[in-house]
Amino acid sequence: MTETLFDIAALVIPLIIAIVFHEVAHGWTARALGDPTAANLGRLTLNPIKHVDPFGTIILPGMLKLAGMPVFGWAKPVPVIKGRLRNPRRDMMIVAAAGPGSNLVMALIGAVLLGLMVRGITADGAEQGLATMFLVKNLVNFILLNVFLALFNLLPIPPFDGGHIVEGLLPRHMAIKYAGLHNYALLIMILLLVVVPWVFPSLNIVGWLVLPPVEWLNGHYMAIVQAVAGR
Repeated sequence: MTETLFDIAALVIPLIIAIVFHEVAHGWTARALGDPTAANLGRLTLNPIKHVDPFGTIILPGMLKLAGMPVFGWAKPVPVIKGRLRNPRRDMMIVAAAGPGSNLVMALIGAVLLGLMVRGITADGAEQGLATMFLVKNLVNFILLNVFLALFNLLPIPPFDGGHIVEGLLPRHMAIKYAGLHNYALLIMILLLVVVPWVFPSLNIVGWLVLPPVEWLNGHYMAIVQAVAGR
């Protein structure tokens, strides 16, 4: 039981940090490009209470972890009013890309910190306590979760960031029709990520489309860890 709680805590803590920075990056970028909506609503804060969705950020990831399934989650979306952006089509793509981009930067920071920790542990040579191992596990999960969130959110379907990017790349008449899919975003997400994989296991989008590049990119971040650790 203690080990399970240890694992869940080492998963939920880095997930909350990763999701909060992801959402705030959207808001910061939107403000820089002309839309102060998120700032006016007090959403440009790193206080997780402002961003955490109890089910999407805590309960669902914990349940998926216990079930041995790929872990994903979401926070309360930062509000962005497309019409307030200086160049709505272009700027909305930039705002959308800012979230995954922030996750890749956070993964790099996590890799450097983990490498420094490993270097210190190796130099110390003593047996490490529970607190140290908990921090190491948090950093390992922090890197992996940030990589996963970055690539997962680039799926080219609503309500993901990749959907907004596709919308901006499409011709205007097609983009208008594509934007209509956002009205069914939650239904699309449940169907594609939960129902379809459950009914047809071979059609697990996360398993065959997201996880392979996640594993590849995470391997490169682990190489950075090794380099910083001096191994």
